[in-house]
Amino acid sequence: MTRVALITGAAGGIGRGTARVFAEAGWHVVGTDRRAPEGSAGLGRFVRADLTDPDAVEALFEGLAAEEGRLDALVNNAAVQVCKPLAETTLAEWNAVMEANLTSVFLLTRGALPLLRAAGGAVVNVSSVHALATSTGIAAYAASKGALVAFTRAAALELGPEGVRVNAVLPGAVDTAMLHDGLRRGLVNGDTVTERLDGLARKHVMGRVGRPEEIGQAILFLADGARSSFMTGQTTVVDGGATARLSTE
Repeated sequence: MTRVALITGAAGGIGRGTARVFAEAGWHVVGTDRRAPEGSAGLGRFVRADLTDPDAVEALFEGLAAEEGRLDALVNNAAVQVCKPLAETTLAEWNAVMEANLTSVFLLTRGALPLLRAAGGAVVNVSSVHALATSTGIAAYAASKGALVAFTRAAALELGPEGVRVNAVLPGAVDTAMLHDGLRRGLVNGDTVTERLDGLARKHVMGRVGRPEEIGQAILFLADGARSSFMTGQTTVVDGGATARLSTE
């Protein structure tokens, strides 16, 4: 029986990379996003949806039950980022980040439970190293990702006895459109995004930023019950060693 994964944010960098990793491992991948992806990107099926809308989430799982008939892994990857000082962040922007990065995860995890229970499946939440250590001008995003780690632990406690594992991946800097958008903030004195990306890479122990597929491999490990059957409620940091170094060094 082919295993089925639902990956949110499938049109973005980590989502596309993860879909390819799962497809190459023999999974059937259902992707969802607010916008359509470029090309198939390893997707067996794509559903365009606003995952902050409870009705859209309900329709998504009705379609999964009818079309695929099973769900072995839910990958909560969809996210938005607002790069602004806290004092300049509006309530509407704050709420939009929380809805996309946290409320959607609650709605999707709750909606997926009947199928995940039947399959003995897994949930993998894509958080961020910003849940552990962060920077200025990104308070809403950091808060949402920290809350996602707490949600992961709480859900793992509740769902473990039902055979559903819940873990989180905390990526560091990954070469995606979101990272490039963040690097564009406050460009001065002729700086370019490329120069900033090179400077960021040099700050990593491994001397580079990550690739989406590298995050996808960590997600696959946590989703696959044959590889991580005794793991739940855990956070796996994939950041090229960025958080291993003291900021005072």
